[in-house]
Amino acid sequence: MLTSPYGTWPSPVDAALAAAHDGQPDWVGFVGDEVWWTDPRPAEGGRRALVRRTAEGTEETVLSAPWNVANRVVEYGGRPWTGAVPAGRPLIVFTHFADQRLYRYEPGGEPRPLTPLSAVGAGLRWADPHLHLARGEVWCVLEEFTGDGPGDVRRVLAAVPLDGSAAEDRSAVRELTDGRHRFVTGPRLSPDGRRAAWLAWDHPRMPWEGTELLVGEIGVDGILHAVRTVAGGPHEAIAQTEWSAEGSLLYTSDRSGWWNLYRDDGTPLCPREEEFAGPLWRPGLRWFAPLDSGLIAVVHGRGPTVLGILDPVSGEIGDVAGPWTEFAGTLAARGSRVVAVGAGPRTAHEVVELDTGTGRARAVGARHRDAVDPAYYPQPRTRTFTGPGGREVHAHVHPPHHPARIAPDGEAPPYVIWAHGGPTSRVPLVLDLTIAYFTSRGIGVAEVNYGGSTGYGRAYRERLRGQWGVVDVEDCAAVARALAEEGTADPARLAIRGGSAGGWTAAASLTTTDVYACGTIVYPVLDLATWGPGETHDFESRYLESLIGPLAEVPARYTERSPTTHAGRLTVPFLLLQGLDDVICPPAQCERFLARIQGRGVPHAYLTFPGEGHGFRRAETMVRALEAELSLYAQVFGLDVPDVPRLELHP
Repeated sequence: MLTSPYGTWPSPVDAALAAAHDGQPDWVGFVGDEVWWTDPRPAEGGRRALVRRTAEGTEETVLSAPWNVANRVVEYGGRPWTGAVPAGRPLIVFTHFADQRLYRYEPGGEPRPLTPLSAVGAGLRWADPHLHLARGEVWCVLEEFTGDGPGDVRRVLAAVPLDGSAAEDRSAVRELTDGRHRFVTGPRLSPDGRRAAWLAWDHPRMPWEGTELLVGEIGVDGILHAVRTVAGGPHEAIAQTEWSAEGSLLYTSDRSGWWNLYRDDGTPLCPREEEFAGPLWRPGLRWFAPLDSGLIAVVHGRGPTVLGILDPVSGEIGDVAGPWTEFAGTLAARGSRVVAVGAGPRTAHEVVELDTGTGRARAVGARHRDAVDPAYYPQPRTRTFTGPGGREVHAHVHPPHHPARIAPDGEAPPYVIWAHGGPTSRVPLVLDLTIAYFTSRGIGVAEVNYGGSTGYGRAYRERLRGQWGVVDVEDCAAVARALAEEGTADPARLAIRGGSAGGWTAAASLTTTDVYACGTIVYPVLDLATWGPGETHDFESRYLESLIGPLAEVPARYTERSPTTHAGRLTVPFLLLQGLDDVICPPAQCERFLARIQGRGVPHAYLTFPGEGHGFRRAETMVRALEAELSLYAQVFGLDVPDVPRLELHP
């Protein structure tokens, strides 16, 4: 075992390796007996490929580049594909990111467009599709822009003909709802085909604050009639709904303070202080799937999530065994088979299949393969810290770890506090080579699930209500200070980083506390007064009314909380990373912030990336960003990292 200072250890985990393994399989489903999903391809311009597992057990990419199976509905994108096997031949309907059109694809042929382009605003977008073969249609969410502004948009349920007659004719698309609600999810058709259920909500609410579960009768004209609200409201968030095989409507509601599963008569199926759903950031997310047997596959947990099979009669759950300690919000069921996406601290996200007959679970797609010796993987610990007022703060702590290096006696390591995005989200404890990139070099990482995070009940989630920029900043600082006080981290070598809402928390932390020696701010919110209607996208344009308060009532709070307002207090070096095509947190946020520090002598770097939006997807972007971040810490913490290009910091 060799001795060398923290932060200088040689590592086989370089930025290119971390970038190559960024992202995870998503949107799993069955096409006949085959399992299909979308897979990230950072080396192919960040596209999402559609992948199938053949009957022989091999993985096959269905559509080659440049086909990109994704969409921009609510800008974060919803479920982009569906499939079936009518007459023994697979039929796939998917959205292509480049033009946002729906396409029909049958293996052996070429994709054919089903929907037209639009010259108005950001065009026509489609998500969460469901095949209605009896009518020869695909039913889905239509997001239609009516003008050039981000708020000039309407959303309805729509039926698109499978024969291609709407490919050049917008009028051939049948609208199923009247557009009375600002946001909708895709329809779920009852087994007898007579009813459809979906979720809806309106500004200023976000879907984790209050949604309605709607049910409509499908008339002979194929239109939804007698639409009624059967659950939910302004203070109850329904996250998902599905029909059971015998025709009962099932849904998840947080009416008890936790997202639990209910039958349509309001009966709870498994009342627990656990979450059986999560925040509905994208239409089509799925945390439970009814089986033909009457059992229900569920993703559930308090903090970490596991995959289990619920018996709705007894309320008992049998959880799967395996290396997966976290499961994502994507599930599908066929017969006795369930497919999901799971991961763990030493296993990257995989497509997992469970045979409910045998109880056996196995990885069937995107299988984890060790890219480096697992001895270099992080060895994390989940901890609960004490924040202001004695409140609990949950975090994953990843100490520096190297199989052949130790630090000199008495040296405490540098640590980077990671603030997740959302902010209504949660960081799972899974293998992440970006974290290994730091820990294997001797830099610790602490991921903080600050107040406002999901996974711990509605009360924990609502700690951030009116307190964004306060609770998140305090909780991250509480973790940093605790690590320093117990000797786990060097108090003089603490940094903070975050992207999106996490970028806000990082910037607010640097401008209002003296805890950190530097920070990395990625596609952030920085100026509340301008981040809202007109500058950001429609989905989050009223989000600040719950995070900060109504602007008309608390205008001073918008100014006081903004990092841009306090840019003059910033004295430590920082790195700012921004995609130039970001419509959620546009570059103007960064530019206003930088204008405030101009001439103040604060060392910083501002790196921009053409073609990147909200969330970096291209391998070359991720490599540049990660190496720049490490160079920042090396310069500020006094570390020798000769294998990384030096980031130029400008005053």
